[in-house]
Amino acid sequence: MNIFEKWAETSLILRILVGLIIGAALGILVPKLTVVGFLGEIFVSALKAIAPLLVFFLVVSAISNAKTGIGSKYRTVIVLYLFSTFLSAMVAVIGSTLFPVTIHLTSASTTAAPGALQDVIGGMILKIFSNPLYSLAEGDYLSILFWSIILGISLKMVASDTTKEVLTDLADAITKVVRIIIQFAPFGIMGLVFTSVSESGLSIFTEYGQLILLLVFCISFVAFVTDPLISGIILRRNPYPLVFTCLRESGITAFFSRSSAANIPVNLALCERLGIDRDFFSISIPLGSTINMEGAAITITVMTLATCHTLGISVSLPVTIVLCIISTAAACGASGIAGGSLLLIPLACSMFGISQDISMQVVAVGFIIGVIHDSCETALNSTGDALFTATAEYYNRAKRGEPINYLGEFAKR
Repeated sequence: MNIFEKWAETSLILRILVGLIIGAALGILVPKLTVVGFLGEIFVSALKAIAPLLVFFLVVSAISNAKTGIGSKYRTVIVLYLFSTFLSAMVAVIGSTLFPVTIHLTSASTTAAPGALQDVIGGMILKIFSNPLYSLAEGDYLSILFWSIILGISLKMVASDTTKEVLTDLADAITKVVRIIIQFAPFGIMGLVFTSVSESGLSIFTEYGQLILLLVFCISFVAFVTDPLISGIILRRNPYPLVFTCLRESGITAFFSRSSAANIPVNLALCERLGIDRDFFSISIPLGSTINMEGAAITITVMTLATCHTLGISVSLPVTIVLCIISTAAACGASGIAGGSLLLIPLACSMFGISQDISMQVVAVGFIIGVIHDSCETALNSTGDALFTATAEYYNRAKRGEPINYLGEFAKR
């Protein structure tokens, strides 16, 4: 019993690193020990099974329980959250175009490239209106997203509070199942790395390194260029004192906690010191941890385009815009889930006709590199929550002709 308790208490990051090292070592020393690779197949199968249910119930619960009525400040911050997330996806597209990377996939030759934009959109529309039960069984995420939105809106109008609570409980229960599955990620990653190394050698880590560098580059560009540019244009003043304050006070703690939700108290305290209205930031910060998912949009877009490059799928400019829209919508559903952005990659991949078998392999690769990229992704998301809350507050004060104490207590330092 003590062994299991120690296992549960040990950092998941450390356990994943251990699994990665053991898998690589076994892949070199005993490449024919296929039972190790079977662990990776089980892990991917479990993720593949639970992911459609996760997306469906999270969206239904979120929409049916959504509160109505928002003021101008809330509209401003919501627009900033969504626009910055979309722009982050565009940065990921540009980065992936300038520095294309590929990843190791099995059965890669079974996927056909999509045709023209009208063919892609036509195929998407047909998938959207598929039977919802069939879509859940087959993991057709476009249809799942559509029907979950329709059902969520309908339930919001007719369901009782008890029914809505049941939906929330179901979403929480499925999220709990996902977290339990992810506790076995070290074994799954050990099997996946074993398979990759036994088939391709240690050169597989060169691909992972390039993928990590691309993700970190895109995240850094958004943090130090794109987000400051948005804030600077809105406020018409140098945004970097505010940006660096948010990075220092929010980004660093989020990097190590790897949870936007866990970093909410830190952001609330930061907003208090910035002199922001308590009634506003007490709502906008939790809201940001739900819909401000710049890092998730980058992850979904980069991983999807890496899959396209691997499969030889040519992606035109109009299609990339559609991808950015889908990545933005998918990212907003990634909140509060361990590995949430990774589990929504199949949604973006499906628009290119990429099968779930292949897209879930990409998800598994994401877990392998998640030790680094997930920390950077969370730091960006949490920093953006505080930055755009402050930006919306100062912007609305300026519109009303009120004086702006730009950095609150920080201005005195």
